[in-house]
Amino acid sequence: RDDVESRGLGDVYKRQKYVSVVNSGSSANLNAFMALTSPLLGDRRIRRGDEIITVAAGFPTTITPAIQYGAVPVFVDVTIPQYNIDVTKLEDALSDKTKAVMIAHTLGNPFDLSAVKAFCDKHNLWLVEDNCDALGSKYTINGEEKFTGTIGDIGTSSFYPPHHMTMGEGGAVYTNNALLNKCIRSFRDWGRDCVCPSGKDNLCGHRFDKQYGELPLGYDHKYVYSHFGYNLKATDMQAAVGCAQLEKFPSFVERRRHNFDRLRAALADIEDKVILPVPCENSRPSWFGFLITVKEGIDRKAVVEYVESHGVQTRNLFAGNLIKHPCFDEMRATGEGYRVVGGLDTTDRIMRDTFWVGVYPGMTDEMIDYMAKTIKEAVR
Repeated sequence: RDDVESRGLGDVYKRQKYVSVVNSGSSANLNAFMALTSPLLGDRRIRRGDEIITVAAGFPTTITPAIQYGAVPVFVDVTIPQYNIDVTKLEDALSDKTKAVMIAHTLGNPFDLSAVKAFCDKHNLWLVEDNCDALGSKYTINGEEKFTGTIGDIGTSSFYPPHHMTMGEGGAVYTNNALLNKCIRSFRDWGRDCVCPSGKDNLCGHRFDKQYGELPLGYDHKYVYSHFGYNLKATDMQAAVGCAQLEKFPSFVERRRHNFDRLRAALADIEDKVILPVPCENSRPSWFGFLITVKEGIDRKAVVEYVESHGVQTRNLFAGNLIKHPCFDEMRATGEGYRVVGGLDTTDRIMRDTFWVGVYPGMTDEMIDYMAKTIKEAVR
């Protein structure tokens, strides 16, 4: 694990000073959010009742940590065919309780980082990039091309088996901010105050001579806790797999892009019946999947059933509209715990009409062509 961290997760994170490996992408999101609740951040810390701008068209664990902590997610609609946050709604979502924006780059397609970063800078908000489905994607901001996940205050990654690279299970949290890194490490490592890595003691030279809270003077610093933390660490076995994957990772990204481009070209002749995905302006995605939205008169359910019956797996865009799920039943009934800005019409359309297929790097051109043939048969 320490080797992966010392290598900075390879070229993808070469501009990031601090990387913490964790046991999953969902844990990475938990770790990132909880770091922003630390008292060490002073007036900028997130407190219960503060608001976090996000979207409902995505994966639940982007917002689960905020809800469980007692913060209030503020849901903004998304756009098609980028499937990312509608940046024209950001100012409408702002309130005197807003503390952060926490959103994902959808299936590898970066959201409009220029607009979102400018909004966060203008209002002194934290920006957390959920980069779990976009490892290797790039975005040009202020004339410089950067990896997604490295532009906001904190980025997160997932190394779940189908993702861009894998550790079997695993994730990472990364930042350039030394104070945020201290908070991230503390929450990851049981909430402890000590920053000594495994196998090393007393790096600060003050292990037994300081006063902490109301503990006895000289209480062992290795057992002083500054946060209510967790054990979110990955194992060394997982990290060993990650080290091997790092060597192959660039080729994975290029093959995903190749598969995406080939599939899009093959489906171009049915654009009268479906909406095909479009990269965000100023971006170079590392595609995780290929999103398709059926147009009026086409039944997504029938298309998906045909495609699945012919051996091609499909997925919905995760939750579709998260607030329609049973986990929100009580919150919907009381009208408390979240806020919606301007309606979620496009999110609802994605819930009804959108599905996606994979562009896994192990797929051959013949497989991609078969997928395209099957999708066209289903639509027609």
